[in-house]
Amino acid sequence: MTNSFVVFDSSIFVAYLRTAQHKDRISSVSGLLRTSSVVLAELWRGAATRADREFLATLEKNHPVLVPSEQNWLESGQLLNTMRRDKGFRVDKLRDLHFDVLIALTARSIGARLITSNRDDFELIASYKPIHLEIW
Repeated sequence: MTNSFVVFDSSIFVAYLRTAQHKDRISSVSGLLRTSSVVLAELWRGAATRADREFLATLEKNHPVLVPSEQNWLESGQLLNTMRRDKGFRVDKLRDLHFDVLIALTARSIGARLITSNRDDFELIASYKPIHLEIW
């Protein structure tokens, strides 16, 4: 699995930046790291310290950034519509899920393993679209 792609969800990096949680696991992950532009946007939105901003700048510089394609965007809306019908989700829940769906679909499009600690949302997404999911 050393040549496979790996995408970290925002939840992993937030835990790392706030408490150094997952530090050893992140550094020992095998595979080629790709960073989701959606994850970067979420992290930049909340980057409170200079260290946060430096970490994000380094992440952008050192790892190729994946950008959701037109197909990923269209599929995300369709998938969320299906979830709304199946689960009765309100618009605020769908809005909360949208970035996670984009992260999942983008990772899926390159066959990447998606690592997250957001079990509930990503297992829900995976129940609709198979993704290589690893929960920490």
